[in-house]
Amino acid sequence: MRRFLNVEQALQLLFEIDEFTESESESEDFDDEVDDPSYVCEEDRDEEQPPAPTCAPNATRRSAQRTGWRGTPTRSRSPLAGTSEPHLSSEPWKTEEEADAAPEVSRFQPRRTPGVQLDTLSSHCPKDLFLLFFATDSVRTICKNTNKNAAKNIESGKKYKWTDINEDDLYKFFGILIYMSLVSLPSFQDYWRQNHILSVPLPSKIMTRDRFRSIFWNIHLSDPEEDRENDRKKGTAGHEKLFRVRPLYEDILSACLAYYHPRRELAVDERMVATRAKTGMTQYMKDKPTKWGIKIFVLAESSSGYTIRFGIYTGKTFATSEHGLSHDIVMSLIQPACLGTGYHIYMDNFYTSPKLFMDLANMKYGACGTYRESRKGCPRGKRNALTKKSERGSVRWIREGPLVFVKWMDTREVSVCSTIHPAFSGETVRRRVKDRDGRWTVKGIPCPTPIIAYNKHMGGVDLSDQLIQYYSTHRKTPCGYRTLLLHFLDIATTNAFILHREICSARQLQSMTHKDFMVELVCQLCGVEKAGVPQSRREDHIPVPIISATDAGQKATKGRLKCKRCREVDNKRTDTPWKCQACDVPLCLILDRNCFFEVKSEEDMSLPQFILSWQH
Repeated sequence: MRRFLNVEQALQLLFEIDEFTESESESEDFDDEVDDPSYVCEEDRDEEQPPAPTCAPNATRRSAQRTGWRGTPTRSRSPLAGTSEPHLSSEPWKTEEEADAAPEVSRFQPRRTPGVQLDTLSSHCPKDLFLLFFATDSVRTICKNTNKNAAKNIESGKKYKWTDINEDDLYKFFGILIYMSLVSLPSFQDYWRQNHILSVPLPSKIMTRDRFRSIFWNIHLSDPEEDRENDRKKGTAGHEKLFRVRPLYEDILSACLAYYHPRRELAVDERMVATRAKTGMTQYMKDKPTKWGIKIFVLAESSSGYTIRFGIYTGKTFATSEHGLSHDIVMSLIQPACLGTGYHIYMDNFYTSPKLFMDLANMKYGACGTYRESRKGCPRGKRNALTKKSERGSVRWIREGPLVFVKWMDTREVSVCSTIHPAFSGETVRRRVKDRDGRWTVKGIPCPTPIIAYNKHMGGVDLSDQLIQYYSTHRKTPCGYRTLLLHFLDIATTNAFILHREICSARQLQSMTHKDFMVELVCQLCGVEKAGVPQSRREDHIPVPIISATDAGQKATKGRLKCKRCREVDNKRTDTPWKCQACDVPLCLILDRNCFFEVKSEEDMSLPQFILSWQH
């Protein structure tokens, strides 16, 4: 008996054949380490399966092949398997000549007034804004844990001089790190080098080289005793890779959201913090400028680049993700309870999926981003699609409820999905093209509305990265938590500068440039004047008493120190009450032994190398 299929049944059967015969989806070109489960369809659920056509006897056989002998569904590598939302229609791609109705967009209702959440009528110096992110309690915790870590290292046999640090020492340490981002030298030692072409005056006046290095070696954010407990859990689900940075990490996250409320347009993107340290979180991304590092997912304001929230990727976890890594990242960065509703989120093709956009729409968030055709639920292979021979400026679009999928031919095909914009509103962009005579001319070509909005608002994280890289404290270090500490410092200084700029804008004042802001911050953290530290002049190298004694009987003995030249050159101990005023080095000054004259006459009144080593 001959049976006929209607159009819907035929299309349904066609999709099932595609599911069965399609090979494994192509691997992601975005990240070599992260496998997005959006490419791997979920287990088939009975309630999501379309009814099998009664006229297709082979459908039952194909269904049996996709399920196990006991009815257990097996995983399919097909991007179309298990697709339930949105329902893909059979309509062909439409062109820019066909009108598209703008979707209904949720009204923008932020929890707080967008902008700085501080008293803009009061003056806030750079240090005040920086301390919003490194508050006193956080700094005290770092000092306490650093002192514990130094005591543990000394007990284990490390040999260096250590004095417990306090809040003021740590602020000076941060100030020197920020100074190093302003004045770049090859190594730490160069900042304390004297009488050299690379000599700079500030660091040695704030802190000795050995003191700075000992703080850098021992700085610790978490309790060392609790670290040992966490390290015993390695290889189990109870081990936390971010345990060593957790205290400061949470404080920075809270501060970023507390003192600034973003405007409507936000951007989600990833950032690589360069390191090759063996942290268990280090990623390799061959297509990125920074190929090795710790990956951080960032939510930033599109207009200013302010970092609102960020999450550190720790690698594959024991728990499986229901909707995929990219879906979970965006949902974790978005917090409607803190932000409000009506925000527009822009993202690239690593995050974009119809499932994510529908979930955001249900939360009253708009979304726009480039997408990949291989992503589950995205239309592909329909009639009237773009081809390689399509004219530049050609537009194709399909609307699936609140979702609009747009393709645009520029120098190559661009694919964008949006729940905010209509497909095309008549906008054009300027491009250089060749005319019939082979000459280059500037011509206006049609451009879809989502692509124009994407190009305008997607650069929030890139702007944040740009501001951070101008004056970054990043240094090569074998410890991953130190790398993250320096990056937290960069986030704090950059967000503090953006707050300063917003406050000045609200008060209609001229803001400082980024460089002037960082210079002022260094001066306030280190407690020095902006005029700088004057270098010692030749006239300052004069002999002065080590101590001024009021008792005449103590003038010859009180305050005597060992002469450095006698000990280093003549290998003998000689006490002297005299020192150099500029160098603060004790030297003999008597009739038959004038070490001061011998030292100052060498190398045109400059200090010999052994005195420099003694100073540090």
